[in-house]
Amino acid sequence: MSRGLTPSEHFMEHAMRTVWRTIAFAIVLVGWGLGPLAAQSADPGPDQRYSPNELVNAGHQFFGTISQGLATVIERAVSQWGQPNGYILGQEAGGAIVAGLRYGDGTLYTKNAGDLRVYWQGPSVGFDWGGDGARTMMLVYNLPSTDAVYQRFAGIDGSAYIIGGFGMTALTANNIVVVPIRSGVGLRLGANLGYLKFTPVATWNPF
Repeated sequence: MSRGLTPSEHFMEHAMRTVWRTIAFAIVLVGWGLGPLAAQSADPGPDQRYSPNELVNAGHQFFGTISQGLATVIERAVSQWGQPNGYILGQEAGGAIVAGLRYGDGTLYTKNAGDLRVYWQGPSVGFDWGGDGARTMMLVYNLPSTDAVYQRFAGIDGSAYIIGGFGMTALTANNIVVVPIRSGVGLRLGANLGYLKFTPVATWNPF
């Protein structure tokens, strides 16, 4: 037969239950407190986003004389994904015969978090061929912080377009959308499956 609990044991049992209830209640409160913060970071305010006119002006200065048709492709991107809270201007080179590779570097621009140097690399596999060297403008959506760009972004199926001499695709990761807009020698917009990996330093490893 089991013995009954002594008064001191009853006290300790009650105290432990109280401690665990307090911890659980604190976790719930922390969750409630972090919920609005997470929503705010995932939904940048209007003052943090770039308007189509701002994007077109930046693109015209970057692409120069080959920028004809840029406004049309930016309007297409904005109509589909809204106004970005960041964009990247850079250059890249790549090539493919069924399987391909792409390397690039540039600067990420934001309104409230400064500018950031970025590099990207990525493989692709599919109905893709040719080589290119292109200036690239990438629109970045739902970026919670500049460092969040350092990850792999996979291509969104059916998002490739050629408009006014520019090629546009879309990639996504963790609710962030990156829309590369390219103009150069060959658009290489084959029906490929691949990704881009963004890194803080240059690397030859696309994986």
